[in-house]
Amino acid sequence: MGKENEEDILWDVAKNCISKLGFVDCVIYLVDDNQSILVQKAAYGPKSPKDRTIYNPVEITIGEGITGTVAKTGKPELVMDTSQDSRYIIDDDTRLSEICVPIAYEEQLYGVIDCEHPKKGFFTERHLKMLLAIASICAIKVKSVRANTALLEKQHKLFQLKEEMLELKLKTLNSQLNPHFVFNSLNAIQYFITTQNTKFALDYFSTFSRLVRFYLKLLGKDTVSLYNEIDMLHWYLKLQKLRYDDSFEYSISIEKKDGSLKEIVIPSFVILLVFENIVEQSSINKVVDQHFNVDIKTTEKNVVLEIQYQSKSGDHTDYPKNDYRNEIMKWEDQVELLNTVKGYNIVHNTIGSSNNGMHTKSILLELPNLA
Repeated sequence: MGKENEEDILWDVAKNCISKLGFVDCVIYLVDDNQSILVQKAAYGPKSPKDRTIYNPVEITIGEGITGTVAKTGKPELVMDTSQDSRYIIDDDTRLSEICVPIAYEEQLYGVIDCEHPKKGFFTERHLKMLLAIASICAIKVKSVRANTALLEKQHKLFQLKEEMLELKLKTLNSQLNPHFVFNSLNAIQYFITTQNTKFALDYFSTFSRLVRFYLKLLGKDTVSLYNEIDMLHWYLKLQKLRYDDSFEYSISIEKKDGSLKEIVIPSFVILLVFENIVEQSSINKVVDQHFNVDIKTTEKNVVLEIQYQSKSGDHTDYPKNDYRNEIMKWEDQVELLNTVKGYNIVHNTIGSSNNGMHTKSILLELPNLA
């Protein structure tokens, strides 16, 4: 009962239980659920060396032979003369009597204990009762070990998911507040100050402050209201326009069914990271007079975005070596990670068409309403 893994349990049963019953040969099988076969895992007798390596192990299909029949029916068998039983399968040597019991608990089959003896009629009903008791205890212990293993694996997976979620938040924050974005925004604000354009300087500095404050406030949260996310998107695009000398324009239209945008809750940072990717890609590919057209439709269950923009023929997303954009997380990777970690089932698709050397791209993004 002190054993904590299946191998120790089975070898303990084979060597310290079976030998006390005076049996000369025993093999313990476990069910391989993936292949519907029985696999030899422990033994006592000729197939039992000191290093727990079974000599010439065999696999038996469930339903085949006496052992396979017991596995299939779940009923023990006592065979007085194997020479008269067509199901008998010779393993390492021919033996004339066999006793076989299932290792099962609560209708769950874990394996089979199979013992043979060279003499006819060696095994008795008393042997059968004792072997069934041993198999029952073995099954309970195997079930306990597997349950503990499953629990530890679940806890380990949960810990990994928490780590991945934290890493996702940090990567997203790093993408949104990368040093180049921060410094270039501040430099642009400084330009308005030095040129004594106080109104623009204060306006953009206020926008920058709200954006940074909102980033930091959102860092510990997985969700955000659609209302706040759209506000943050406006602030972000306003600063990026300033940073890139008004190289693009944007428009956002919203079609909502019922209720307030504040009542609609979506995964945080997803929309913003999409635009971070698009703006930086447009910049490195030197697309001028760009226009981002954003259509947002809301329902009780989801939020659907369609983002349309243009790109030049031959545009690429590979940035030069050591370019700060290489540190920006790709929005598709973020979506896949959120789907894996949080089970959001975010749906996305990118389609495009070409005309006179220009590509029109559309990103379709369906986010769950988590309210």
